[in-house]
Amino acid sequence: MLEVKNLQVYYGVIQAIKGVSFRVEEGEIIALIGANGAGKTTILQTISGLIAAKQGEILYGGVDLQKIHPHKIVAMGIAHVPEGRRVFSQLTVYENLLMGAYTRTNKDEIEETLEQVFTRFPRLKERKNQMAGTLSGGEQQMLAMGRALMSKPKIILMDEPSMGLSPILVEEVFDIIKSINKSGTTVLLVEQNAKKALSIANRAYVLETGNIVLEGDAKELMNNESVKKAYLGE
Repeated sequence: MLEVKNLQVYYGVIQAIKGVSFRVEEGEIIALIGANGAGKTTILQTISGLIAAKQGEILYGGVDLQKIHPHKIVAMGIAHVPEGRRVFSQLTVYENLLMGAYTRTNKDEIEETLEQVFTRFPRLKERKNQMAGTLSGGEQQMLAMGRALMSKPKIILMDEPSMGLSPILVEEVFDIIKSINKSGTTVLLVEQNAKKALSIANRAYVLETGNIVLEGDAKELMNNESVKKAYLGE
């Protein structure tokens, strides 16, 4: 479905991503784990077309995304839930959700998706006319996820969805990610909470300073001694 080959990304003269290759198959949850500054966010932003790669390929259904504008990447079925939520704070919850559907034209289908989002996130329905900037952190995270779902994505890129949330909300967010995946959407998850990420993922890749140093079945990586020591606090 999505294949990244020998991806190299620079910020000026500093190489942030050093020849990274990985794949995401349809229907999977794939976790990218690693410490702060490992390059996880940079990879997602490059897939979304927000950052240009110096070298390598990002193939989605056989098409190289690097020659495509970001809004067209969304229209192709790739949605991005950015780190830090990035909701439009001066717009209402309802307006934020409609922004997520800007690549779609059929009003009836948009309305149908909106109802599906409200079913999945009842709190967003309750706060439909509230300014997004006044929501709690957890509610803003749900809004960011709901907004991404409004584009009817085939694959959703999630960047640190549990960041800054209380343990109860972290559980809730991960349950939502599982249910999004069960309903047919592939998930590429970047997450510092390695234990939670590995507990719901099919496969995972461990990133260190721009390189993939380990990859494999998520449950096996959970039992890997070096992963336990570095990322699981064991």
